[in-house]
Amino acid sequence: MLLAYNLQPAFAQQTQKPPLHGKNWMAVTGKPLAAEAGAMIFERGGNAVDAACAMLAATCTMWDVLSWGGETQALIYNPKTGKVISINALGIAPTGATVEFFKNKGMNFPPEYGPLAAVTPGTPGGLCYMLAEYGTMSLKEVLAPAMELAAGYPIEAQTANSMERGKAMIKQWPYSKAVFLPHEGEAREAPEAGEIFVQKDLLETLGKMVASEQDALKKKKSRKEAIYAAYDRFYKGDIAKEFVRGCQEQGGLITMDDLAKWKPIEEEPLHVNYKGIEVYKMQQWTQGPMLLQSLNILENFDLKSMGYNSARYIHTLYQTMNLAFADRDFYYGDPYFPPDEPIKGLLSKDYAKERAKLITYDKNNAKAGPGDPYPFEGKTNPFLNIMNQRGFTNDPLKINPGSTPSHDTRSTSIDADYMDRLWRGTTSVEAADKEGWVVSITPSGGWLPACIAGHTGVGMSQRLQSFVLDSTLNPFNVIAPGKRPRVTLTPTLALKDGKPFLSFAVQGGDTQDQNLLQFFLDIVEFGMTVQEATEAANINSDQLWLSLGGEKIADRQPRPGNILLHSSTPDFIRKELRQMGYTLSFGDRTSGPINAIYFDWKHGSFWGGSSNHGEDYGIGW
Repeated sequence: MLLAYNLQPAFAQQTQKPPLHGKNWMAVTGKPLAAEAGAMIFERGGNAVDAACAMLAATCTMWDVLSWGGETQALIYNPKTGKVISINALGIAPTGATVEFFKNKGMNFPPEYGPLAAVTPGTPGGLCYMLAEYGTMSLKEVLAPAMELAAGYPIEAQTANSMERGKAMIKQWPYSKAVFLPHEGEAREAPEAGEIFVQKDLLETLGKMVASEQDALKKKKSRKEAIYAAYDRFYKGDIAKEFVRGCQEQGGLITMDDLAKWKPIEEEPLHVNYKGIEVYKMQQWTQGPMLLQSLNILENFDLKSMGYNSARYIHTLYQTMNLAFADRDFYYGDPYFPPDEPIKGLLSKDYAKERAKLITYDKNNAKAGPGDPYPFEGKTNPFLNIMNQRGFTNDPLKINPGSTPSHDTRSTSIDADYMDRLWRGTTSVEAADKEGWVVSITPSGGWLPACIAGHTGVGMSQRLQSFVLDSTLNPFNVIAPGKRPRVTLTPTLALKDGKPFLSFAVQGGDTQDQNLLQFFLDIVEFGMTVQEATEAANINSDQLWLSLGGEKIADRQPRPGNILLHSSTPDFIRKELRQMGYTLSFGDRTSGPINAIYFDWKHGSFWGGSSNHGEDYGIGW
């Protein structure tokens, strides 16, 4: 593994996992069996969208920190048009999910777990949309591997142990208990590693969707129309009725009308140019623009001359990310609900130059706050009163002095619960084929311990917790029925010279774009191969508002100056950072599992990378 003091790593040095190589296709995702599902689809003639849908279905079925009731975020490069498109398959807050509802329960944020944490399911609709619009195969073909898994597969230790650890909570929910605790009453109630794990209800749900598709085909409907018949059965038919019944029986809010009104949205992604490379992220209902803002700021510095993971490089990264996160935490939200986010200003190169001026070389800015992007799109900021109330300033000579309200009192303590919330995982799906299709997905939601909705076998999302109930925290992300929360989920595509350059994603809650930013810079600035970059030592900042976990303000507030470094960081770098005011912690793992594909146009091949931090796995041919 690359050590923290390596300034210019040699090309193609030894890595802990070998890089993947392929000429025809590449499939990388969070579980070995799910990667094999993608390979099966490729071998049967499917394109990258077909394979990505198969991997998505398999990872949901295997509970790879998500389930079928979660949400899907996807970027797709269409070689026929030469454009990147974005699929928004995030669920919405249900009827009755209001600020007053949760505040009357004494909450500062919606809950972490259970039926009251659920937005409407997005993944089934997102999968159907992608497959219908951009795939080539039938739903029956694409779901075949997942259905075989639902019929029974040898469960791996990671998932089985998650069920065992969460069994106290799981026992609150009868449908979850029936699925996850087959040995109730015994010393170990969850399945053992290697035990055949069967999900009869989920198999029936997937079978119903396939049956609706096949019935439509028999009626001479087109492939696309048949897939949407399956979609309708999930969101409007008997599957929907059982989902809603099971949700409401356990105290949830989702209604039939909520399911029927929801739909996936195809969007224009956001992008910036970094030294000739076009980097694409999803819109501001994700944290993705934070990476784009960071790149704009970092363009104002000579990173390569600083050296990989030197003290100055780490400091510059940390300060940049803090400024971008401060904007994320205050300005990002659902673009389909007022007020309008100032995204044009936030992504302005001129705005980035002004933000870069706030970075000093001698100390951490412990009170980095949101900037004012409105003048950079010709507008006046309507929320200056809130910013003043919270004591924020953008004068580099006044490092954010002033009073801070009680909900902005900041702690420097770090504990296991905080780190779990910061790192809370998901999975990723990366696929590419020789025809030029590229797919990057970061699906999530419905992770263990999950509340299953009735006899559907579908675990409900827990994404409602990413809303705020206090507009002074973020006036754009206040909960409302029909609204989407601002999520951490953030796939990435990059083009160079008009052609795919990189496809990459990672799991890890609020650390996702921190790690993806460094992965990208490792390749572009420091010449690493894709596998080297997935394994490289990163840093993590805690100077942000947590998006997940904790129902108290104190659980989520920033920990200014706290930084996670790789345990190999030399003593002299540690000393320099402490002198700048940082509080250091160390670990052998400084990133969630990164999955990526690099496009080698010189040789006409793919390089696949999959980090050594999880069960993530790739197959190429």
